[in-house]
Amino acid sequence: QVQLVESGGGLVQAGDSLRLACIASGRAFSNYCMGWFRQAPGKEREFVAAISWRPDNTYYADSVKGRFAIGRDNAKNTVYLQMNSLKPEDTAVYYCARESTAYYCGSYYEDRSYNYWGQGTQVTVSS
Repeated sequence: QVQLVESGGGLVQAGDSLRLACIASGRAFSNYCMGWFRQAPGKEREFVAAISWRPDNTYYADSVKGRFAIGRDNAKNTVYLQMNSLKPEDTAVYYCARESTAYYCGSYYEDRSYNYWGQGTQVTVSS
């Protein structure tokens, strides 16, 4: 069984930075695409960023491109989301997720492609 645990959320001001982390239990972490999604109050969950099992393949939503950076440390079973220049519209619960199929990242933007999810961490950006 795979468990994902996020950390690093908090309350910050616009322009500040936060670094989220997601630690995964279980084997073969390095074989899977990992993603970050977020859900704001009253809105649907949306894709934020993803990283393939090859760390140099990364993908971003247009709304965060240039401000957020996703990375992974396979030795620590951890995926990170560095968030810079935060805006009030980034306020949401952030979730990490693991792709259901090893060595596949073709549907990185679709939440239905992921079968393991963390409990989420709240990020609040004040103006």
